[in-house]
Amino acid sequence: MAQVESALDLQTGGGEVLAEIDRPPGLLVATEGWPPNVPLAKRNLGGIGAVVVQAPDAGPLPFRDTSFNLVVARHPTVTPWAEIARVLSGRGTFLSQQIGAASLRELTEALMGSQPASDRRSSRRAVEQATAAGLEVTDLQEARLRTVFYDIAAVVAFLRKVVWIVPGFEVDAYRDSLRRLHERIETEGQFTAHATRFLIEARKR
Repeated sequence: MAQVESALDLQTGGGEVLAEIDRPPGLLVATEGWPPNVPLAKRNLGGIGAVVVQAPDAGPLPFRDTSFNLVVARHPTVTPWAEIARVLSGRGTFLSQQIGAASLRELTEALMGSQPASDRRSSRRAVEQATAAGLEVTDLQEARLRTVFYDIAAVVAFLRKVVWIVPGFEVDAYRDSLRRLHERIETEGQFTAHATRFLIEARKR
């Protein structure tokens, strides 16, 4: 970010990650769609001079065309490709770390049973959507990361925080599945799942 004049961070959450940058650009803006996070983000980002704007994750973005040299997003819930292309300046760059397809699928299926395959979050689909929006993908890196749970309490805490792994998770609703998973952890010593991530960089044509 130190090399650009203007930057936009999409879906900043509470701004905790963005607040860690050392040299903010002259114009730094962050959007957040969940209302309770907005005052938190304003508090965390005030020290680096960032402006926080409440805006829906899927867009539209309340900015003029070609407003930013750089747009970033870490784990966006949805990527508004057309809006990103619109607000990027000529040859501007979009950089994002995203959650990949079937991330932690083993944990989802341990509680919910077999699930149909989906490419909704695949890197391939992201490349297609970026290209359709008028962006050129210049870098794509993928990773599959081990995530190990050593007790069922850790599973419950994780599922309460990362709500998309088991949508609508409640302990009572999944008590039987949790018990079976607990017994498996007790027998095997751990339960291993795999998170998928990809880093995508795209430039406006």
